[in-house]
Amino acid sequence: MSLEAKLAATEALLKEIAAAHPDAALANSYGAEDMVLTDLIARLVLPLQVFSLDTGRLPAETYELMQQVGEHYPAVPVKVYFPDTAATEAYVNAHGVNAFYRSVELRKSCCHIRKIEPLKRALAGRSAWITGLRREQSPTRQDLADREFDADNGLMKFNPLIDWTETDVWAYIRERGVPYNALHDRRYPSIGCAPCTRAITVGEDVRAGRWWWENPESKECGLHVKASPLKRPQ
Repeated sequence: MSLEAKLAATEALLKEIAAAHPDAALANSYGAEDMVLTDLIARLVLPLQVFSLDTGRLPAETYELMQQVGEHYPAVPVKVYFPDTAATEAYVNAHGVNAFYRSVELRKSCCHIRKIEPLKRALAGRSAWITGLRREQSPTRQDLADREFDADNGLMKFNPLIDWTETDVWAYIRERGVPYNALHDRRYPSIGCAPCTRAITVGEDVRAGRWWWENPESKECGLHVKASPLKRPQ
C-alpha cells in the first residue's frame, strides 16, 4: 500500500474518531509518530484533544520539542500530566533514583509511578484515546489492530498509524516540515526517559535503545497492555 493510501486511511479514521468520540485524546510522547498525528489533527482541524506525560526524567531535547510544538501548533494545546510527588519520593527514598536498572520489577514500578498512574488520570472519563503505535516497532506490537478495546483503562484505543512503516513516517515529516525530536538525528528511533534510552547501531531493532538491559519480550512500560482487537472490516 502506498503512503498516499495509508494517509487517506489514517485521515478517515481520525475523522471517524472525532465524530464518534468527541472526548478522545491523542497521547503525545513527542516521538516521530505522535508528531505526525499532531500535525494531522492540526491540518484537518479536528476537535481532538492532545496530552503528554512528563515523567520528570525526559531528555532535554524532548523538553525543547515540547516548547516548539506549543509555538508551532497554537490551535492544538497539549495538556501535561505529571507523576504524583509523594509516590515518586517514596520510590526514590526506598530504592534509589536509578533503581530501575536493578530488575524488571523495579523498572516497571518506576514506569507505573511516572507513566501509568498519570495516564489513568489523563484518560479518566474519556471514551477513547489515540496512540502512534505501529506493528513494525517491536515484537510486542505485531498483533495490534487499528482499533481495540482497552480493557485495562475501560475505553476504546485507536492506532491510526498501525500499518505505517518508519519510512512512511519520515517521508511525511520531511515533506510537511513537521517538528521532531533532535535525538532522532542521533540514531534514537524510540525516545523515552533519558536514563532508559540510548542510541542504536546500524542493524539494531528500532526498540533496541529502550531498556536495552532487558529481554525484548519485556520491553513495554505498561502504557500499552494487550487489548481486545476490533479490526476494521475489510
